Amino acid sequence: MDRRQKKTRTAIFCAFRALLEKKRYDHITVQEIIDEANVGRSTFYAHFETKDSLLNAMCEELFYHIFEDDPCPWVGRDNDLEKKLSHTLWHIRDRKNDLSGILLSDSGELFMRYFKEHLRAMFEMYISGYKNDVPKDFMLNHLVGSFAEAVLWWIREDMKTSPEETAGYFMKMTKIC
Repeated sequence: MDRRQKKTRTAIFCAFRALLEKKRYDHITVQEIIDEANVGRSTFYAHFETKDSLLNAMCEELFYHIFEDDPCPWVGRDNDLEKKLSHTLWHIRDRKNDLSGILLSDSGELFMRYFKEHLRAMFEMYISGYKNDVPKDFMLNHLVGSFAEAVLWWIREDMKTSPEETAGYFMKMTKIC
């Protein structure tokens, strides 16, 4: 992607985020994004097929940093899953305005599907050496679903507990590491 394309993509992301701060995802139109970003319709569609593909790209950008860009090099051997979960929650808190608009809309399920895919890959790394008589797939499904619901609870509770405290609650409930 050249510099001009990156600048346009950034403008579209910024416009989308600004709109998410004002209204729910399902009430935002492509025309509003285009107007806010000050780009043409064909330019928008050159970057994104639909509003959902824009949401997907925004999620990928967020999740890449959280899950794959090794954002927490300070994580050591002790409780590193808990620290990773806490780090994830800090990012969610930082993007609260974006995510609240998405999670409270009809496309909350779409966001959660993307989120769960990344959570699954993360939990898979941490439970690979964990020995018990529960099938790995069952355990992954349980952990991903439980953490995703914990995040939703935390958001609905207006993030009153700290990310560290919330991650600690999850670890106490799951007792996997």
